[in-house]
Amino acid sequence: MDNFNALICSKEEDGPHAAGIRGAAPDELPDAPVLVEVEYSTLNYKDALAVTGAAPVVRRYPMAAGIDLAGVVVESADPGWKAGDRVLVNGYGLGEVHWGGYARYARLQPEWLVRIPENLSARQAMGIGTAGYTAMLSVLALADAGVTSGKIVVTGAAGGVGSVAIALLAQRGYSVTACSGRTDSEGDYLRGLGAGELLAREEVSGDAPPLGRELWDGAVDSVGSKVLANILAQTRYGGAVAACGLAAGADLPATVMPFILRGVRLLGIDSVMAPMPLRERAWKHLAEELDLDLLETMMSDHTLEDVPELCGKILAGGVRGRSVIRVE
Repeated sequence: MDNFNALICSKEEDGPHAAGIRGAAPDELPDAPVLVEVEYSTLNYKDALAVTGAAPVVRRYPMAAGIDLAGVVVESADPGWKAGDRVLVNGYGLGEVHWGGYARYARLQPEWLVRIPENLSARQAMGIGTAGYTAMLSVLALADAGVTSGKIVVTGAAGGVGSVAIALLAQRGYSVTACSGRTDSEGDYLRGLGAGELLAREEVSGDAPPLGRELWDGAVDSVGSKVLANILAQTRYGGAVAACGLAAGADLPATVMPFILRGVRLLGIDSVMAPMPLRERAWKHLAEELDLDLLETMMSDHTLEDVPELCGKILAGGVRGRSVIRVE
């Protein structure tokens, strides 16, 4: 194997975090049983934090960034996988403590791999990526909590998680309200995904009351902080909120009132270390339920060279839908 391109985060002792594309040598790959040739990755909010160093996502240097990848097994010392198998990986510390998807090759643990569903290409799998997989986990959590119909609000609606969540919820017959700071510019896009109503983020970004008007049967929230606190205060008796992100902050300035007076449930969604049966369930539902033509409207195609600029845009809330990264 020759040297190959990778977007590497580096940091000298007591020095600043840096990231850039360079040639990587095969002996830089970690020791793991399955070698995968990466075809596509994607850009998530967490990737931008890692590449820019805006948050301490990377915990081991040097590190190939990228928390997602999709590609083909080249060689495997594990009997469960063979050369030619199409696989994807989400999370498990990729791009944090283990070599990530922004590199042409990756060595991976066999228990991390998910087979790409037959009806999805590697590009489409990364069009979904961690964001879409997290959206599916959130929708499944709401359904498992008994919220199988009614009015659902999706915050961060124009982002990756929000875009896929709207499409999935609308497909399941929920009445979807899209909450975004970009309702003016992205209103047509959000309605095209299946949102019936739009809600300006400013309406739920102030200090939250202990309880508000009961507006929602459930919610998918990728924003956190005061937005999540307001959504909780507005959730109807017996409703549930799937919390899967913290774009506005990790704090939760709320009271226990929605929980003890309305029986509202706050459902924590973890995509990084979710057990394999749940991962496989989520990807099965994505393959069956997500309209691939609609997915295409969410996707934009890029290369590794585009990632640094895209990172700044996504942190500023300027990226719509899903950014797919071709790894060459």
